[in-house]
Amino acid sequence: MAATIDNSNAVQATKKKHLGIPEAVFVADVDSFMKQPGNETADSALRKLDEQYQKYKYMELNLSQKKLRLKSQIPQITQTLEILRHMQKKKETTEPLDTHFLLADNVYCKAAVPPTDKVCLWLGANVMLEYDIDEAQALLEKNLSTASRNLETLEDDLDFLRDQFTTTEVNMARVYNWDVKRRSRENLLKSADKS
Repeated sequence: MAATIDNSNAVQATKKKHLGIPEAVFVADVDSFMKQPGNETADSALRKLDEQYQKYKYMELNLSQKKLRLKSQIPQITQTLEILRHMQKKKETTEPLDTHFLLADNVYCKAAVPPTDKVCLWLGANVMLEYDIDEAQALLEKNLSTASRNLETLEDDLDFLRDQFTTTEVNMARVYNWDVKRRSRENLLKSADKS
């Protein structure tokens, strides 16, 4: 009884994990699959499978774009955290921090930043907020862990999606082969009737 409960929990966890991606069901028995409503002909069944395949392709494109965004965000957050840690060390001293900052593409300006316990973080959407260094560091560490976790989830979803591609492609091949065999049998019967 305990094994059944554990197994159902694992199945539920898998479904929750890939909630937005419908699972492709493997067609083990093509004859019974072709008797289902909407599968009157092999062409209609192949059209449905191809539509499902195209939806998976669209999902893959969206997930890949999200993955690229996260992969570019993580180094930026990490770099900002390093700068904050450096500023944290320098805020106890009285000497200014000499640095270069980006004005425009490939244009930098030299600046002397006095010791401070405040920083401004660009949050996007034309929003910049002032934080204490400790608050900013906590926020960025939280954002970094969230981005890393999201990247890991996206990679799992992409792996799951690749499995759905394979299952759908195999299903399409099985239906196509079933149709070829069916037509071959019909042609043999027609030629046998003519003889």
